[in-house]
Amino acid sequence: MIARMTRRFRARSADAGFIIVAVLWILAALATLATIIAVYVINAATAFTVHDERLQAETMARAAMELTVYQISLDPQAAPTRGSFAFRIGNATVAADFVTESARIDLNVAPKELLSGLFVGLGATRGAADFYADRIIAWRASPQPGAPEESSYYRAAGLIYSPRGAPFQHVAELGLVLGIPEAMVERAMPFVTVYSAQAGINAMDAAPQVLAALPGMDPSRLDAVLNERAGGRRNAQRVQAMLGAAQVLGGAQGSKAFRVTARTAFDSGQRVTTEAVIFILDSGTDAYRVLTWRHDIDDAPAERSRTTLR
Repeated sequence: MIARMTRRFRARSADAGFIIVAVLWILAALATLATIIAVYVINAATAFTVHDERLQAETMARAAMELTVYQISLDPQAAPTRGSFAFRIGNATVAADFVTESARIDLNVAPKELLSGLFVGLGATRGAADFYADRIIAWRASPQPGAPEESSYYRAAGLIYSPRGAPFQHVAELGLVLGIPEAMVERAMPFVTVYSAQAGINAMDAAPQVLAALPGMDPSRLDAVLNERAGGRRNAQRVQAMLGAAQVLGGAQGSKAFRVTARTAFDSGQRVTTEAVIFILDSGTDAYRVLTWRHDIDDAPAERSRTTLR
């Protein structure tokens, strides 16, 4: 009798132990599932936050453009050709600057000597620079009767496209021009435009690399010009006189097109940079038109970049 009861007790103990182990496995599985759900919720919330900040950054950039147009229109007789300002809205601070597109070399109207001078300053030999300039001018020029057919050079090079035969639509087209190395195109991008509609440049606002492209500009003259223009727009006439024969290509006038850069810093640590080219309108219901727009997230906090299970 006692032996029979002992066997029954041992059997019940074994069953109870099995049930406890099963329960523990279920609890562990539920804990893992809860952790996975928590990570999913956190990631989803982070994604929505980043998306929300993207939308906010776009609004901030629009505000920067509006303020740029406001500053330019304050005094039409002495409108600034460059400037900077900052403002704060909600959970973000915006640092913005603007500069006239005439501070860059216009691929559609710049003469050969200015285009060639840019490539020389960027490291090309004079012969190569002249070749690049000729190809740019041929790309934008309509075919002329009796002149060599530019498209034949492209066919001879094995290219499946021909030159536009019309103005550049975007600076990225420079990469399609026959014979210009990719590295040279990348170097030239920060200094060229298709929106100024001016054959020359604004010598008061142009980058040193653009000033160096002016005919007759040597290092000593460039240094003197940079020092003189540091005194502000009141020195504009002296700066232009220092350009010598190149002053016909180096004025102080602005253009209707401006490049606006808005750098938005959120309290969360997110950084967003927006660069746009706008065209100031003289009439109509809109004050300006956006010609190009580039909206990039520069930096995200490390804790947002990934979520790990621990």
